[in-house]
Amino acid sequence: MKKVEAIIKPFKLDEVKDALNSIGIHGMTVSEVKGFGRQKGHVEVYRGTEYEVNFLPKIKLEVVIPDAMKDKVISTIIEKANTGNIGDGKIFLYSLEDVIRIRTGEKGEEAI
Repeated sequence: MKKVEAIIKPFKLDEVKDALNSIGIHGMTVSEVKGFGRQKGHVEVYRGTEYEVNFLPKIKLEVVIPDAMKDKVISTIIEKANTGNIGDGKIFLYSLEDVIRIRTGEKGEEAI
């Protein structure tokens, strides 16, 4: 099993979520996060005063999938989250030792 963690632009969330649902991924965790990479933030003006915004709003999307779905999930996220501009995000892939559904006690891929 794998855990896929994707950091994407907030306005791409619905598009990515719908695409993942269409390929059979029905469970996910979504968090609003802030961060920066090469984008490095930007300068905004509020009431005539400039200030630097170092941490930009992003969405962290987490899904746990069977090993066989890895390539399909990653290519779907890349296709739907890509704008071609700096700051599109990153995808991190982790191997999972086990997954346990609390309600039923199911383990492994049955618990996904």
